[in-house]
Amino acid sequence: MWRRSASFILDKKQNDNVSNPEMSETLHHHQNPIPNPNPDISAYYQTRAAHHGVVTSDWLAQAQAAVGHQPEETVSVNYSGDSGKKFSVIDEFNNWRKQPDLAEAVAAIRALASVIRSSEATTMMELEIELKKASDSLKSWDKTSISLTAGCDLFMRYVTRTSALEYEDFNSAKSRLLERAEKFGEISYKARKIIAMLSQDFIFDGCTILVHGFSRVVFEVLKTAAQNRKNFRVLCTEGRPDRSGLRLSNELAKLDVPVKLLIDSAVAYSMDEVDMVFVGADGVVESGGVINMMGTYQIALVAKSMNKPVYVAAESYKFARLYPLDQKDMVPALRPIDFGVPIPSKVEVETSARDYTPPQYLTLLFTDLGVLTPSVVSDELIQLYL
Repeated sequence: MWRRSASFILDKKQNDNVSNPEMSETLHHHQNPIPNPNPDISAYYQTRAAHHGVVTSDWLAQAQAAVGHQPEETVSVNYSGDSGKKFSVIDEFNNWRKQPDLAEAVAAIRALASVIRSSEATTMMELEIELKKASDSLKSWDKTSISLTAGCDLFMRYVTRTSALEYEDFNSAKSRLLERAEKFGEISYKARKIIAMLSQDFIFDGCTILVHGFSRVVFEVLKTAAQNRKNFRVLCTEGRPDRSGLRLSNELAKLDVPVKLLIDSAVAYSMDEVDMVFVGADGVVESGGVINMMGTYQIALVAKSMNKPVYVAAESYKFARLYPLDQKDMVPALRPIDFGVPIPSKVEVETSARDYTPPQYLTLLFTDLGVLTPSVVSDELIQLYL
C-alpha cells in the first residue's frame, strides 16, 4: 500500500467536500469509464506491448528554448464531430494513446484539455467539477500507472490554480483555462527534448553507458548524443521478461552507436566496463527514489558498490506524491511472464513489473525542471503542487 503525503491527504479531503448533486446527471459519462480490457495486466504494459511488439511559468520558456521553433509532431484532433455522440474522456485518451511516441500521461493531459473544449458547462464551478470527474475517471482506468495519476493531478493544479478566474466572465475564464491546458500539454510533450539537452554535458567521448530495458527518454538522450557526434558505447540489458532491451539495442544500432546486449544477470559481471548508468522511471517519489522496470534496484546496488554514477532521466509529470517504504509497499503492476517452458501449477511466479530504488543509490535526476539531486525532489514536488 502506498504512503500518501500529508499534503495529498489534506487536498483529497478538501476536494471530496466539493460536491454538486445537480451535476450528477450531466457528468454521468465521466463516472463510468470504459474498463481496462485486461485488468490482470497493467494497462501501461499493455500499451508498451502494442506499440513495440514485445509546473512553473518559466517551464514553457525552457521548453521553447530547448526545441526552438521546430514543427510540432502531434496529431490534430477534430472536435467538430457530431453532436449526437457524447464526448468520452476515456475514448479521447485512448485515441491519443495510440501514438507510440506519446507518453501515457501526455495522452491524459491532451484528453483533459479536450474536456474543457467540449464542455457545455455554464459556470466555473460546473466546469471544475467536470474536469475533476474526468481526471478521476482517467486515474481509475489504470490505477497501477504512476505517471497517469501524477499527470492528471499536475494538470488539475496547473490549469485551475488562479484566483483571477473568479473575477472574469465565464467565457473569458473558460478560454484562459483552455489556453493553460494546451500550454501544459505542449510543455509536457517537449519534456524529453529538454532532458536530452540537459544531459549532454555528462556524456563524454569514450564513455561506456549501461542502460536497462527500453526507456523513450533515455533513448532520446542517447540519440541526441549520437547526433552531436559523441563517441560512446552502450551496454544494454535484455530486459526480461518482455525483452524491451532488444528493441533499444536495435534502435541504437540504426544510429551506428556501438552496443552490446547483456543478459540481465550479467550486470555485475560487466559493471567494471561501465562509466555510468542511465535509467528511466515510471515514477519519481517524494523521497527522491524512483519506481522503474524490475531490475533497476539491483543495477543501482551493484553500481553503488563499484562507485559508478546512476543517472535517472524522467519527465516532471512523473513526479508523484507517494512515499513507498520498501519493495512490497507498492501497488503491483503485473505483466505476463513467458519462460519458454511449461511451469507446474504449484510453482508461484513473480509477475510484478517494477521495483523501487531508494534515493541513496541514485546520483542525479535529469528532468525538464533541471538537473536535480535526489534530496531536491521533495522541494520540487512542493513547488509543482502549490
